[in-house]
Amino acid sequence: MELVGLLSFLVFFLTLSGIYAVMALGLNVQWGFSGQFNIGIAGFWAVGSYTAAILTTPESPFHLGGFGWPFLPSALVAALLAAVIALLIGLICVNLRTDYLAIATIGIGEIIRLVLKNEEWLTNGVRGIPAIPRPFSGLGRELEALLFLGLVVATILVVYALVERARRSPWGRVQRAIRENEPAALAAGKNVLRFRLEAFVLGAAIMGFGGALYAHFAGFISPEAFDPLFATFLVWVMLIAGGSGNNIGAVLGAFAIWALWSGTQFMTAFLPIEWAARAGAVRVLLVGLLLQVILITRPEGLLPERPPRPAVRD
Repeated sequence: MELVGLLSFLVFFLTLSGIYAVMALGLNVQWGFSGQFNIGIAGFWAVGSYTAAILTTPESPFHLGGFGWPFLPSALVAALLAAVIALLIGLICVNLRTDYLAIATIGIGEIIRLVLKNEEWLTNGVRGIPAIPRPFSGLGRELEALLFLGLVVATILVVYALVERARRSPWGRVQRAIRENEPAALAAGKNVLRFRLEAFVLGAAIMGFGGALYAHFAGFISPEAFDPLFATFLVWVMLIAGGSGNNIGAVLGAFAIWALWSGTQFMTAFLPIEWAARAGAVRVLLVGLLLQVILITRPEGLLPERPPRPAVRD
C-alpha cells in the first residue's frame, strides 16, 4: 500500500509539474524571447481554465455549461480565447516600457480574476465550477491518472518543439534583437510593435492551453485557485531558476521548483508549534531565499541561454 501511495504521489507531482512547465514555456516566449515583463500570468491561466470547464461540464443551474465538448477542442478554444484577450491587451499595453508593462499586466490579471469571481451566472462566483470531467474518465483511477500524465507530457513535447523551432527561426532572432537592443532593431527596419505583440499573444495562448490542462486535472476551479502567488510568482521563479531564454531550462525549472515547493511542505511539519500557523509564509520565504541565491550565484539560471543553431531547411 505504501508503494501504491508513493507511485500515486509521484504521478500527481509529475502531472502538476508538467502543467507548470507548459506555463513556464509560455512565459519564456514573452520574457525569454522578447523581454516582456508579464505579471498577469494568473489572468491567462484563469481564462484557459474557465473556458475549458464551461465547455466540458454538464448543464448546471449555477453556471454556464452543458455544451459537452471533449477535451481537445475545448483546450484549443481556451488557448484561442486567451490569445484574443492577449491581443486586445497587447494593442494597448505591449509598447509600454518593461516596468509599466508589468504594472499594466498585473492589474489586468486581477481584473480578470475579479470578473470571474463576481459574474456568478458565468462562473458560479466564489463557489467555483465542480465536476470538470477528465479526458480518460471511466478507465480506472490509476490508469486515468497515468494517461492524463501522458497527455501532459505530450503537450510539453509539442509546445517545446514549436517554441524551440520558433526560437531558432528568423522570427526568434528578431525577438532577441528587440530584447537586447530595441533601437537597433527599429533602425534595421523591423516592426517592433508587431513582433512584440506576436510573442505576447503566442505566450498567452500557451498559458491558456495550460490552464485547460489544469482545470481537467484539478476537477474543480474557483477564483482562489488563481492566486498570484501560485499562478504568477511561482511560474516566474521556475523560469528564472531554470534559465530564461532556454526552453529546456524553463521545463527543468518547473520540475525543480515544484519539487522544492512540495519539499517545503514536509519541512514545515518539523517547525515549532508557535510557527505552525505561519507555515505557508515560511514556504514562500524559503522559495524567495532560493531565488535570491540563484540570482546572486547563477543569474543566468541552471541552463543559460545559448545562441541557437540555424533551423535546418528541408
